[in-house]
Amino acid sequence: MFLQDARTQRAVTYQLLAEVSRGWAHVLTEQCLDDGARILVDVDDPLTCATTQLCLLAAGQHIVPVDPEAPPGEIARILRVTEPVLVVTDRAERGVLYPRVRVLVIDPELLGRPREGSDDGRTETAARLARTEAPAPSGSVSLSTSGSAGEPKVVELDERRLLHVAGAVVDHHRLVPGDRGYSPLPLFHVNAQVVAVLATFLAGATVVLDRRFRRHGFWQLLQAREITWLNAVPAILSIVAADKQPAQLPGLRFVRSASAPLPPSVRDRIAARLCVPVVESYGMTEAASQITATALHSGNPLHASAPPGSVGRPVSGELQVREPEGTLAAPGVLGRIWIRGRGVISHYADGRAAERFDGDGWLDTGDLGRVDTDGFVFLAGRADDVINRGGEMVHPREVEEVLLSHPRVAEAVVVGKPDGTLGAVPVGYVLAHHGANAGLTDELRQWCALRLSRYKQPVALHVVTDFPRAATGKIRRYEVA
Repeated sequence: MFLQDARTQRAVTYQLLAEVSRGWAHVLTEQCLDDGARILVDVDDPLTCATTQLCLLAAGQHIVPVDPEAPPGEIARILRVTEPVLVVTDRAERGVLYPRVRVLVIDPELLGRPREGSDDGRTETAARLARTEAPAPSGSVSLSTSGSAGEPKVVELDERRLLHVAGAVVDHHRLVPGDRGYSPLPLFHVNAQVVAVLATFLAGATVVLDRRFRRHGFWQLLQAREITWLNAVPAILSIVAADKQPAQLPGLRFVRSASAPLPPSVRDRIAARLCVPVVESYGMTEAASQITATALHSGNPLHASAPPGSVGRPVSGELQVREPEGTLAAPGVLGRIWIRGRGVISHYADGRAAERFDGDGWLDTGDLGRVDTDGFVFLAGRADDVINRGGEMVHPREVEEVLLSHPRVAEAVVVGKPDGTLGAVPVGYVLAHHGANAGLTDELRQWCALRLSRYKQPVALHVVTDFPRAATGKIRRYEVA
């Protein structure tokens, strides 16, 4: 079994995947599409979306996945940038968003019905996907960066980059055919595409796909589907950590966190409650998702597999930290993080931000961090987020970690506020556990005063009911600012 729907009995076997892949070859011929044609995928049903993307990739096409709930303005921007020749959707009413592009409507009810027969189609589909002989067409995907720091840029990833990183995920997570993952993350983002779907495919395993995370019935779902690993983001894990005692999950091997920093208190509660390791990772679209990850610890799962605050070591490429003048930083010294590897792009598709690439294949991630003497990576936030308070540099992540260490705080964001005298000053916004707001700001002022230098302490603290978020749950910092 390859894919299962979290809310129904629908499933896609590897045999069915091979049949659908052959069917797509006929459809592409009927549509008179050349290899590498840009095909926009606007599909809401998780099984249909994952299968369509994988089959089009195997057919050597260039896919453009989009948010199935994207409004007209967002769709118009994507059309302008990517110029697809065909749109594939599972909802006829979405056709009005694409007045000047051919639209192919597919029926999700035709996919994943229970059926008898063997499940030996993976070899055929894998052969079609992992082509190596030239000049066979190479499938690729266009993705937009999250835009959390401004206007999104277009990233193009060919299948060899995708397969390289997916293979690194398989090796690092020790995925085997008997594994059953659960992923409620959006399939138009690189994490779900590579970590959940493509890595599962390479491992010959199973992944249960959900349209979105639902707190109600979550533990029962994991138990009923015999989940062995969970693919999540901090926003989900914060809810899970605060929930009641979950059902027994004897087959669960690990929980994976991505997309944003995971508060240490959340990580510790998850590990203690489930008695499994929590794998923290650092990745970005430009690197086909995973860059670093903490190790799966083979002994006591509560024993740290990396120093506290670390996102692990590089697992699919090279990473280095550079000083402002471009020289390599010494161990423990804060600087800009640069990455290089088979999964990393060499340029942006729209030609912007060329200065972020050097002549040796290195990409400036825009992130700040340090590497210790053992090779463990520590992040300090985005370079653009640094607050210059009268010449003193305040790194928001350091302040956020102090706020998150308070037992009543679930999430925290620190941003710079313009100041006529100092240039900028830090301001904190927090989301409390269970709406426990009374007296929280006074407590946090005292909390920070005991743990931060005076210039790092927020000049103001605000309790909020939620943060503006991307579809993955990642907080849009520029909107908070």
